[in-house]
Amino acid sequence: MGKARFFIEPEVVRVFTDILASVVTKMGCIIPVYCFMPDHQHLIIKGMRSDSDIREAMVRHKQKTGFWMSLNKSEVRWQKDFYDHVLEKYRDIVLQVKYVLDNPVRKGLAPFWQEYPFKGSIGCKLEDFLIGIV
Repeated sequence: MGKARFFIEPEVVRVFTDILASVVTKMGCIIPVYCFMPDHQHLIIKGMRSDSDIREAMVRHKQKTGFWMSLNKSEVRWQKDFYDHVLEKYRDIVLQVKYVLDNPVRKGLAPFWQEYPFKGSIGCKLEDFLIGIV
């Protein structure tokens, strides 16, 4: 997506969150933590079934949102790929959750992560996931 300030309109974030929720649910996943920054997004995705496909969920999310962008914001496009890695250890998960939630604070967009509007979870309650982590 480059450095376009795209995720600053609540309606755009809502559309993308709705698409994301639809895709991850179909793929048997949840998103314990997400954060839409102005020019990118962070997601922690967890498979909940033996046939969950996290990579396919991301591919479908980018396809569906890319189509929406082509109709509504044609000047903005996703970058070709996405950065992903597997979190295997509890410590890795804790560090990544903190990184995702603190990103708006580090960038000066909110004084505390709790006050940033474009974060949340899908398929679970963020507060339940955070117990014992943050």
